[in-house]
Amino acid sequence: MKDKDGNYTIELNPEEDWSKEEDEVALGNLKALNTLFNGVDKNMIKLINTCTVAKDALENLRTTREGISKVGCQDFNFSPPNLRISG
Repeated sequence: MKDKDGNYTIELNPEEDWSKEEDEVALGNLKALNTLFNGVDKNMIKLINTCTVAKDALENLRTTREGISKVGCQDFNFSPPNLRISG
């Protein structure tokens, strides 16, 4: 997370102190996580249910997909519609 000066920080502000930009980023993250949770089966949810950042969840799914592709499983299909994650 970045602070108001653009520096990365691990400190979390209380939600009531969020700026409009921070609120919009959090809402976008929640929408992306919701899309991911609704777009995968139960087995894949186990891989991402502890993620709080959509980008991390998507990376977990991509890594898993690459591993499955290497062993030759063709039944795995994950392509969430209209999901763009920047960062």
